[in-house]
Amino acid sequence: MKPRQLLAPALLVAWAAGLPAVAAPAAVGDALDRPALVVRDPSHAVLLAAAQAGSRVVAVGERGIVLGSDDAARSWRQVPAPASVSLTALRFADAMHGFVVGHGGVVLATVDGGQSWTKKLDGRRIAQLELEAARHSGNAAALKAAERLVADGPDKPLLDLLVLDARRAIVVGAYGIALATEDGGTTWSSWRSRLDNPKELHLYAVRRRGDNVVIAGEQGLLLMSDDGGTSFRRLASPYKGSFFTAELPADGEIVVAGLRGNVWRSTDAGAHWTQVASPVPVSITASAQRADGALVFVNQAGMVLGLTDGLLRPLPGGPLPPLNGVLALPDGALLALSVHGARRLDAGGPAPQGPAR
Repeated sequence: MKPRQLLAPALLVAWAAGLPAVAAPAAVGDALDRPALVVRDPSHAVLLAAAQAGSRVVAVGERGIVLGSDDAARSWRQVPAPASVSLTALRFADAMHGFVVGHGGVVLATVDGGQSWTKKLDGRRIAQLELEAARHSGNAAALKAAERLVADGPDKPLLDLLVLDARRAIVVGAYGIALATEDGGTTWSSWRSRLDNPKELHLYAVRRRGDNVVIAGEQGLLLMSDDGGTSFRRLASPYKGSFFTAELPADGEIVVAGLRGNVWRSTDAGAHWTQVASPVPVSITASAQRADGALVFVNQAGMVLGLTDGLLRPLPGGPLPPLNGVLALPDGALLALSVHGARRLDAGGPAPQGPAR
């Protein structure tokens, strides 16, 4: 693959922590087969994403770390995971079934609410799947790209996923990688041919509302499906920088955010866009939707921002480190994730951290 800077939020955090942004293929391959690093203090591990699994909160991060909390993110315990690559995103279909994606093209699955994980996919298998799909298509350009993918080794990260139910999921990542499973991760099919992405731009976020699926990515890439992902069309983008996150808060409404604090909103399924003013020109790394529908965003300046009346406003609270992830908790609190771990943010600001367990 042609080298290109990969400005994923997870990689920005890795750089801040002094970790390599993209490991050499051999190193990634080794990490795919090595269990997760065991940490002494889980609550202060480098964390990149979190999700709700019934009443449990599950968080993931560097070196394959997976944490669980059964007291609304006040204390944490580490659970085993079968790979030690950085884990970038996770989603649950219900209290028991979920998937995690990460570097090296890894996909892990759980059927017990995040207490144990099984590897379902990695970059080596992804390369073979892409090669098989390209050979079947007869597309010379696709075949050449797939052969490069095989030659590069498993060094391409997956960056986001969409979990439709206990058995169906879509994963997206660097260089236009997009795959889907319909059997809980046992088999996968390439979605690359469904996407209008000839430059193989990185895919950073995928979201769904009803039959509408939106994929946001590098260089302002926006792809829209109106039929649950069977086909996609490219939307005219209002911005040529990368979008790291997206939300579909209402029918026809799309909100995307990314580099330099750019936030754009459409109320007509991407036909027209309005820029949302941001208090600082700092990259937004993640977003979440609260139970009441309100959107919140976090950025590299350590700010938690709420979108109200068409404006982004900082939410109350003390200073935080650069943030990589945010989760809206059922009790109204927020969970912020950074290189310093997980921080529960109550209505009045950051809550004291409970002891690890």
